[in-house]
Amino acid sequence: MTGSGDVIRVALPAHLRTLARVHGEVELQVTGQVTQCSVLDALEARYPMLRGTIRDQRTGKRRAFIRFFACEQDLSHEQPDVPLPEAVAAGTEPYLIVGAMAGG
Repeated sequence: MTGSGDVIRVALPAHLRTLARVHGEVELQVTGQVTQCSVLDALEARYPMLRGTIRDQRTGKRRAFIRFFACEQDLSHEQPDVPLPEAVAAGTEPYLIVGAMAGG
């Protein structure tokens, strides 16, 4: 599952779309292996205002109320360097970054 500079589609939660000043899905160029880390690196490089909002800048760990999904699978607890599903790498399915709900 190695991308060759394919376009990766990323869906952001509303508050991060507002912060990044984008509407709808974001399209990113990711060269090399398409992993959670490479997608988030590309996202933060293109939209520097998102640095620290999805993952901790110091540790690189996912923020507590952020979840990752692709191809109807919760990928939130996957290691950052595990390849994402081929459909994400090919751009046919989006990589979803979701703001989790808490409380009740």
